Amino acid sequence: MPIKKVVILDRDGVINVDSDAFIKSPDEWVALPGSLEAIARLNQAGYRVAIATNQSGIGRGLFDMNALNAMHLKMHRLAAAVGGRIDAVFFCPHTAEDHCECRKPKPGMLKMITERFEVLPEHTPVVGDAMRDLQAGAVLGHPVHLVLTGKGRKTLEAGGLPDGTRVHDDLRAFALDFLSDAHE
Repeated sequence: MPIKKVVILDRDGVINVDSDAFIKSPDEWVALPGSLEAIARLNQAGYRVAIATNQSGIGRGLFDMNALNAMHLKMHRLAAAVGGRIDAVFFCPHTAEDHCECRKPKPGMLKMITERFEVLPEHTPVVGDAMRDLQAGAVLGHPVHLVLTGKGRKTLEAGGLPDGTRVHDDLRAFALDFLSDAHE
């Protein structure tokens, strides 16, 4: 059976601009330069794209499901406009105080994605800008990739990255590096 090709991305700080005040509306959701084109490039190479994103702003009462859905609709439309497709968006609405299994750094969302797409973690890269993204992926055996957008530079400077973490300037650089490695 051929290996299914899926890439798992964090959202805020990887695909779109991040904010310490949270991204709360479609107006605040602004794609990072080249990120949607990177998704299109991954799709064109045969990869499906899934997003795993903590969205504790819901649990904090900063925005509701309608706002989150509107942000994701904008993201899907803008990706489609450049030839990209996001196959699934998994999100955790909980706060850290909820102690759920889906909030990164716990691996619950990533487990759900690998089960839904029937992929093996070791063949499914996880791309994030925060330590919690990398930790969630590493604990399951995913290849982990840090992008230096969003919280990425601070994450790199703090050190302690999981073994084998690859570092890229942004999602566009990840896509180029990853796809060139995949063809070697």
